[in-house]
Amino acid sequence: MLRSEGRADIRERVNAHLRAGEACIVPMVRLELWNGARGEREKRALRDLEDALPELELTADVWDEAFELARRARSAGLTAPASDILIAACARHYGASIDAVDNHFMELLRLVSGA
Repeated sequence: MLRSEGRADIRERVNAHLRAGEACIVPMVRLELWNGARGEREKRALRDLEDALPELELTADVWDEAFELARRARSAGLTAPASDILIAACARHYGASIDAVDNHFMELLRLVSGA
């Protein structure tokens, strides 16, 4: 989303959520974005996002939900990155939805929703 050469459809989806006031951020997502940020333009855009978005706190309850989700995922035969599990658990805890194009998230969201 931060890269000018990134997918325009994803950038538009994110911008639509931002315009609608529907977006929030999770510390793990911030870390992933900062880890990949290149150049001053991307870093400035990321700082602007941080200033504009409410952040969902990673509480002990969120971590407990992440541990349970990891167990459920493993039992279902799903191997997902720990970062994705934490993000999905945080969203579930706060009742936030995730708009993702990542297959791990799609599988985790099915587990979380019970579908």
